[in-house]
Amino acid sequence: MTNFLKRGVVLIALATAAWATEAASPGMQVVYDAVLRNGFSIRHDHREKLQGVTRLYVAADPNCGFVDVPTEEIVSVDRQEIPLPPPPPAAQAPTREDVDRWVNSASDQHRVDPDLIRSVIKAESGFNPRAVSPKGAQGLMQLMPSTASKLGVKDAFAPGENIEGGTRYLRDLLVLYNNDMAKALAAYNAGPQRVAQYNGVPPYRETHAYVARVIKDFNRTKLAARAQPGAAKQNPQAAASPAKTPKAQRAVETRPQPKPEKPAVPVAN
Repeated sequence: MTNFLKRGVVLIALATAAWATEAASPGMQVVYDAVLRNGFSIRHDHREKLQGVTRLYVAADPNCGFVDVPTEEIVSVDRQEIPLPPPPPAAQAPTREDVDRWVNSASDQHRVDPDLIRSVIKAESGFNPRAVSPKGAQGLMQLMPSTASKLGVKDAFAPGENIEGGTRYLRDLLVLYNNDMAKALAAYNAGPQRVAQYNGVPPYRETHAYVARVIKDFNRTKLAARAQPGAAKQNPQAAASPAKTPKAQRAVETRPQPKPEKPAVPVAN
């Protein structure tokens, strides 16, 4: 019994020593070169001996692929240490110029005032593309997963995709409420079913504050644009009049649409 235990200890020690020899130096990783009779070598992560062949795995993950080589063709296996690959670069946060480019693209595509889109983004996420609300809304325009799915948005945290989907949803709401900005914003915040239930902006403090905040920021942008010399000639949308308060029934006017069957979405009047 004592001899058996001693042999067990020896085997464990040998196994530990073998493992220690496989360990790489800091910042390095271990690979192996299988040298073949023809002079070529095959670099691999680990290997497995099968019947008559040795399977050389090209990476630690067996699913990444392998090469079967007749065992008799392998002359030797050399251990190598190579530097670890650099970590993948962290995703760079989009700049304000990036956001403006996506906003202008969505504005042109869905005919929604770009200043309104920016005001919604500011109120929803503060321009944080990774924002998540307590209820689970995601991204710049805070799309709920169910809403994002209906809009075909695959990644709500992708800024360009989020803005395009959010703008399309905002456009649909503006069309639904005949370009009543207050109702459309209330539906964006609380849901169209609540607007239908109360026949207008629902009596929720959060929703009233949200609608007022977006329209106030939108108005501030329009007033600032109007104060700039030549603004009306350079950017008619930016020089448009501010929107009315949430009590108004029509906050925006319809722009002409090339296709009558698809009503245009508003700019401020």
